[in-house]
Amino acid sequence: MAEVTVRINGRDYRIGCAEGEESRIGRLADYIDLKVQELIGQVGQIGDTQLLVMASLLVADELTEAYDKLETAVGGGAADAGLDQALGAIAERVEAIVARLESA
Repeated sequence: MAEVTVRINGRDYRIGCAEGEESRIGRLADYIDLKVQELIGQVGQIGDTQLLVMASLLVADELTEAYDKLETAVGGGAADAGLDQALGAIAERVEAIVARLESA
C-alpha cells in the first residue's frame, strides 16, 4: 500500500492508497481544500471536522446534481443500476477518505 501526504486547511494528512493512486488522491485533496477554503470565506474557521463535513456535503450535492443530469440524459431505465453501483463506489471512497482525514 502506498501513502501520500495531502494538505487541507493548512494541515498535512498521511493517506494510505493503492499503488499508483497518489496523484489522484492529491487532486481529490486539492478539490476538498478548495471547498474548505470557500467555506472559510463564508463562515470562518469553525474547526477542521465541521469544515470537512460541510465540504463533504457540498461535494455530495455536486455529485447528486451530476447524477441527476446524467440520469436525465440517459433516460433512466437499465442504466440506473450501473450508475447506482458506480456512485455507490464513489461514495464509499469519499467516506473512506473522510474517515482517514478525521482519524489523522
